[in-house]
Amino acid sequence: RYLSGPFKINGVPIRRVNQTYVIATSTKVDISGVDVSKFDDKYFAREKKQKVKKIEGELFETEKEASKSLPDFKKDDQKAVDAALIKAIEAVPELKAYLVARFSLRDGDKPHEMVF
Repeated sequence: RYLSGPFKINGVPIRRVNQTYVIATSTKVDISGVDVSKFDDKYFAREKKQKVKKIEGELFETEKEASKSLPDFKKDDQKAVDAALIKAIEAVPELKAYLVARFSLRDGDKPHEMVF
């Protein structure tokens, strides 16, 4: 349910993904050294913002929104997972080049018949 690029290799951060959007391959990577115990649905939940009613004077004023950057603990978690994944990826020959390569499907391609 959860995946990571790793971010340092192909720019895919840790995220929750529906299984229907994942294409299975025969490539195997030993991820036993990666600690994923803290990642669950609560980790990826977004904070709900309270709607504030504006009074007449504030209606047309523009406010600067807070920057949409990740919290530091999520950045640290990404670095920790990347470090462990990169070790595992470097143990498999040519896997790093495989992960960097761009993948796309065209009209008529059948992913269930492809072999990776």
